[in-house]
Amino acid sequence: EVQLQASGGGLVQAGGSLRLSCAASGVTSDDYVIGWIRQAPGKERERVSSISSSDSTTYYADSVKGRFTISSDNAKNTVYLQMNSLKPEDTAVYYCTARIYFRHYNSAFEPVVGAHDYSGQGTLVTVSS
Repeated sequence: EVQLQASGGGLVQAGGSLRLSCAASGVTSDDYVIGWIRQAPGKERERVSSISSSDSTTYYADSVKGRFTISSDNAKNTVYLQMNSLKPEDTAVYYCTARIYFRHYNSAFEPVVGAHDYSGQGTLVTVSS
């Protein structure tokens, strides 16, 4: 069973930094994308950043480009989100998410490909002005 354990949230003043961690367990595929989405009160969920296991391709929302950096430590099965120059509008619950791709063959020896999505518990980031 895939589990994603997020940590590192907290209260910080505007301009400060935080580092979120997402420890993944139970991942048996070597093809996946792990990242972060966030949800602020009264707002829709926003995809913040992600990193691909296959080629380390990264994604950043325009709102965090230049301020956030995502990285992975494969030995520890952990993904980090370094958040610098935090703004009050970054206040949200941050969720670690994973899309894990699979490929196998059915009884007719036909390839079956797809993906499963997972999400961990959130960690609250509060940025005061």
